[in-house]
Amino acid sequence: MPDFSLEAALGAPDVLVAGLDEVGRGPLAGPVVAAAVVFRLVPPAGLAVLLDDSKKLSAARRERAFVALCAAPGVELALGAASVPEIERLNIGQATLLAMRRALARLRPVPAMALVDGNRAPDLPCPVRTVVGGDGLSLSIAAASIIAKVVRDRAMTRLSRRHDAYGWERNAGYGTAAHLSALRSIGLTRHHRRGFAPVRDQLALFAMEAAS
Repeated sequence: MPDFSLEAALGAPDVLVAGLDEVGRGPLAGPVVAAAVVFRLVPPAGLAVLLDDSKKLSAARRERAFVALCAAPGVELALGAASVPEIERLNIGQATLLAMRRALARLRPVPAMALVDGNRAPDLPCPVRTVVGGDGLSLSIAAASIIAKVVRDRAMTRLSRRHDAYGWERNAGYGTAAHLSALRSIGLTRHHRRGFAPVRDQLALFAMEAAS
């Protein structure tokens, strides 16, 4: 389980330390979303026990943690995203770093340090420490992973109401069998990432069929 030791070693909560994480690198559709979280107080045990890598939590547990984070005193949250056109223009890696920069830019004041999940550091206006597996080690990174995951899942559920064949309310845009089947039978939306192989392959197939 994550704890507050990485943050405390940097002087938190007296020193502002932000945790950053992103959600949405792998899906075939939708934006990539990042969150930044600062604990201005040591997280109480009742909140800390709710937090973990968002991928390890059920949807119900993520929602419970999300609500608790939004209501907790001394917790500052910020979001950033990169759109599908930005993903296509920049590539998913650079779009992810852009989403993180946007999330941190919404925190005031600028934190003294950022803990970033993974091994790639975005260009931020403060020192950065990358932490591989950080969402399972750091409470602030775990909190960011939960915030980003819940927000992105809710966004994909809203999109699914206009594009209900793809099952985005269940698969969040990932390439499940149902999603791929809908791609083949119905085609693409403007929310699909055309540079990703399954989508790109389907585009090529449509072009071949149109030319034949």
